[in-house]
Amino acid sequence: MPKQTDPTKDHDKARDGSGRTDSAPDPRQSWAAATRLVRGGTRRSQFGETSEALFMTSGFAYDSPEQAEARFLGEDDGFIYSRFSNPTVAMFEERMAQLEGAEAARATASGMAAIHAALLCQLKAGDHVVAARALFGSSRYILNEILPRFGVETTLIDGCDLDQWRAAIRENTVCALIETPSNPMLDILDIAAIADLLHVAGARLIVDNVFATPLLQRPLALGADIVVYSATKHIDGQGRSLGGVVLCDRQFHDDYLNAWLRHTGPSISPFNAWLMLKGLETLTIRIRAHCDHAARLASFLKDRDEVAQLRYPGLPGHPGHELAMRQMNGCGGPMLAFALKGGKEAAFRFLNALEMIDISNNLGDAKTLITHPATTTHQSLGAEERAALGIGDGLLRLSVGLEDPADIEADLIRGLQAV
Repeated sequence: MPKQTDPTKDHDKARDGSGRTDSAPDPRQSWAAATRLVRGGTRRSQFGETSEALFMTSGFAYDSPEQAEARFLGEDDGFIYSRFSNPTVAMFEERMAQLEGAEAARATASGMAAIHAALLCQLKAGDHVVAARALFGSSRYILNEILPRFGVETTLIDGCDLDQWRAAIRENTVCALIETPSNPMLDILDIAAIADLLHVAGARLIVDNVFATPLLQRPLALGADIVVYSATKHIDGQGRSLGGVVLCDRQFHDDYLNAWLRHTGPSISPFNAWLMLKGLETLTIRIRAHCDHAARLASFLKDRDEVAQLRYPGLPGHPGHELAMRQMNGCGGPMLAFALKGGKEAAFRFLNALEMIDISNNLGDAKTLITHPATTTHQSLGAEERAALGIGDGLLRLSVGLEDPADIEADLIRGLQAV
């Protein structure tokens, strides 16, 4: 990606028309997260629009061949091609970087494109990766099926066990991948401790932060090197579009990520980036409601006789509760999982009795969504591996939505009565 104009300067120039630069402190540097989510990274055109402009263009014209040459050399600010970058996409990236406290952010076409790029851009034959076993099925596929084809070895461990981390890290370990909270069991991994162990070996930590969202947990501040999101989830928040983000420091971006994205092309559509910008504007109030509703429903489910197991980090009974309260701003998050007595038969009876909650493998929507991981998101792992991860046939994962919590609870009761 060519060097881009400072978005805060663009914003000032477009707003007051002066094109001035001065050394006065920029008040935007002290904006709270909620303000950054609405205004961060804004680039206004000459028309002074209040909503971010949507630049649906594949390419850009140059004033002269000299300007084109300078842009390709990185000596002139500006855009070249939307596979590299785009004004709407750049606004989304800058807003995410400001929110996460990252030096660089790059948007991708999906969350899996972000994970794939974060891994592959830095790996070569002979390298070694460590990963927590508790990962989304597609992430496991990259580690178990794709990386070995290119001579990269992966060691899978219990990510909650620091002794296993110490034993797994080698001299040729380049990076590690974790989710916390994990999908779907909501395991809580100690980001700071794992990062410390990896850094001693010169390795990087990649954190998939999708369940926590950037509002509840900031992995970079805890020592992680790279953070990835499926922006499809809570960042969009309304089930409209696909997208992903990789956040990192400037050196990793310049040395590894930028060229990989430029030449492999997992580009996000400008329209999808625009939808993500609109989603970020309401992220604060949505996550607050998601978490409040999830806490209420977890308290309701924990006392039900039909429930054999409940996994919610906000409750003291969760094995990672104390760590979650430290890492996740004292919040249990917007997701929960529970296992029903009676296995798959009971789970399917429950699901078929629901009248409002949608059965869907997606999550992070305004609508409450539920899925049966053993037959959907994690079915490819096989029964033995699922059992090792605690993903039983009676397990259900609930992404709590924005409906009135009393209505969500009433629908859960309908399902439980069917069980």
